[in-house]
Amino acid sequence: MTDFEPAAHLPDEMLERFRERAAIHDRENTFPDQDLAELKAAGYLSILVPVELGGGGLGMAEASVLQQRLAGAAPATALAVNMHLVWTGVAKVLSDRGVDALRFVQEGAVAGEVFAFGISEAGNDLVLFGSETDAAPQPDGAYAFTGTKIFTSLAPVWTQLGLHGLDATSADAPKLVYAFVPRSDAVVTRDDWDTLGMRGTQSRTTELHGALAPPDRVVRRIDPGPNPDPMVFGIFSVFELLLASVYTGIARRALDLAVETAGRRRSKKTGKAYSQDPDIRWRIADMALAYDALPAELAALSRDVDTLADHGARWFSLLAGIKHRAVTMAKRVVDDAVLVAGGSSYFSASELSRLYRDVLAGLFHPSDPESAHSTVASAWLGPVQD
Repeated sequence: MTDFEPAAHLPDEMLERFRERAAIHDRENTFPDQDLAELKAAGYLSILVPVELGGGGLGMAEASVLQQRLAGAAPATALAVNMHLVWTGVAKVLSDRGVDALRFVQEGAVAGEVFAFGISEAGNDLVLFGSETDAAPQPDGAYAFTGTKIFTSLAPVWTQLGLHGLDATSADAPKLVYAFVPRSDAVVTRDDWDTLGMRGTQSRTTELHGALAPPDRVVRRIDPGPNPDPMVFGIFSVFELLLASVYTGIARRALDLAVETAGRRRSKKTGKAYSQDPDIRWRIADMALAYDALPAELAALSRDVDTLADHGARWFSLLAGIKHRAVTMAKRVVDDAVLVAGGSSYFSASELSRLYRDVLAGLFHPSDPESAHSTVASAWLGPVQD
């Protein structure tokens, strides 16, 4: 990362435009089309694609830093773009390990395609290990998908939806099928995204009515359940690391706002800035102590993915753990920033008010607190005995 300059990919003036628009998209519950257009023009959607294919040639470690930076300006924009970057990141993880099944994703990202993430299903706590969506095999090797996906970020703009479903009819069934479907009349996007925070992601519900994935877009057929397949590792690693990056970026922005506010507010009692108040100083120090661990941990674990480090069976607990720590840390930091800022942060026009609502979304992404604790417990104690 010696030649890596985050500001070259996300200039300060661009981020200020994003920050100004973030308040509008939050208030009006709209998608940040202008942000996406600027990111596209800057080549941001292909930062994880190799240079030889026309991309930025960055690794996960650099992408993590950039997503932290983007989230500090516009959390919803960062989270929405995350879902596209997940697929380009998975393509990189697979190709780095000798699997070229997602080269079309890399080429598509360079050509302007926007990839969405269609894995989540209501009530499906198996996540990557199972699906309620029916994947019906077709005579030519294609698959028709029927089911409902939730939290489909980038809903108004995606051109390709990466998803999974269960093939229950083939001779070797059951098989989980990973594939990509284009927009068509067989895909219905509900206009149902009216949430507490992260409103700009427009992560709407997606109905699939026989949506067809062509044979060359059917990328993996694997057994349901926990699986060492590189597709599962690729999705889990990239998803968790980039999610952790977004919420770490939110925490940094909240910390910066708390410092700024403490220097600006003055006590009527003492006449001094709140930055000189021992209680405020302790609170901000506590926020910084919580935040400081995450960027370094993200950098280390992202580099391990980039360099093909072998953590064996510990990988999943490490990845679930960093996502859990990032989102719980971020919520705590934002909570304290609101206290430092005082009553002004309670008004909806306050940036901290928006961050307070946005940060709550982190608890709902996989791995949720229960899943993370279960994964880590199994790593240290072994599986629960029957």
